[in-house]
Amino acid sequence: MLLWVGLGNPEPGMARNRHNIGFMALDTIAHRHGFTPWRQRFKGLVAEGNIGGEKVLALKPMTYMNNSGESVQQASAFYKLPPPSIAAFHDELDLAPGKVRVKQGGGAAGHNGLRSMDRMLGDQNYWRVRLGIGHPGSKERVMGYVLGDFGKEDRDWLVTLLDAVADAAPLLAQAKQPDFMTRVALLTQETK
Repeated sequence: MLLWVGLGNPEPGMARNRHNIGFMALDTIAHRHGFTPWRQRFKGLVAEGNIGGEKVLALKPMTYMNNSGESVQQASAFYKLPPPSIAAFHDELDLAPGKVRVKQGGGAAGHNGLRSMDRMLGDQNYWRVRLGIGHPGSKERVMGYVLGDFGKEDRDWLVTLLDAVADAAPLLAQAKQPDFMTRVALLTQETK
């Protein structure tokens, strides 16, 4: 079993925030691959499905970004999942909008959701699906930027990216991370 975690904030008014792209990615994956309806469990919302021959538990922590690790730790402990079975889908300032990179382990790079996961799991060896949102240009503007909504000008690349991630998800489930990134890049390039 794999645990795919979307990082975001639960407030309805924050649903379109750049910081919530992880939730958006999981919603698109769950819809595209016919997952069960979302239900409350592990201080979050979970849905289950099969992708690429693998059972996947999708988790959207409802603990707010800064405490995401509490939800992830509960789910991973219940299913006895080691960190390499976990993938966190999250916003990434250091990638251009619409770009995706997958890596295993590494630091939190100032991302409070990842920092919370690192603390609660006691291990950084989980996968990170870094979803590029771009950088506002200066450090002082980062907080307002990530907590701001995607604009109309973002709609095309955002929808294209989320669809590409969902389409390529079987490759990620089959531990073919380089193929997943290549497929997402091809799918996002085709629609430009």
